[in-house]
Amino acid sequence: MKPVSNDERKRLKREAILESAREVFSKKGFIDVTMKDIIEACGISRGGIYLYFDSVDAIFIETVKRRNSRKFDSIRAAIKENPPFDELLDDYFESHKERLLNTINDSMVRAMYEYYFTHKSEADQEFQQAQMDATKKTIQEILSLGVRQNVLFDQQLDKIAENFMFVIEGLSVLALIGEISGKQIDGQFELIRSLLPRT
Repeated sequence: MKPVSNDERKRLKREAILESAREVFSKKGFIDVTMKDIIEACGISRGGIYLYFDSVDAIFIETVKRRNSRKFDSIRAAIKENPPFDELLDDYFESHKERLLNTINDSMVRAMYEYYFTHKSEADQEFQQAQMDATKKTIQEILSLGVRQNVLFDQQLDKIAENFMFVIEGLSVLALIGEISGKQIDGQFELIRSLLPRT
């Protein structure tokens, strides 16, 4: 068996920290998480963690970037397979509905909002904007598939993608406080479908 290199060992340890931190943030949000919580979750010493990250904020930012990269990469991989546009859109809507109704309380969403509400520096605002831009870009890529398949006209897709992003954010807030139903979600998704410039 090939020995694990020092760089690979460091990469694996960093990944373990971020995975444990994601679980902690998903359960506790952001405000209530301490470095001690993350240390206990990953089983790495305090000194060991500080070799990789100097604060809870730094761990949180990397955890969000890693989560979003995986999420967006999986959607982009699905787009590359060139499925029928409406099938991909239905799957995308269904995955959001499932998240909103069943898993939002065990997700990073609450932690992300807590971070955004408590961190207002220019760097924090740039970080938040980058997350929103990535979401919008992913939606635009789904809509662009519709254009390539001659299902949609290339008209106002930027505005539609932005609108959809805002709808998802609003639904996420309502789901966090327990004030959303499947019927309401379906209604919003149908409204978005009605805005699409079909050929």
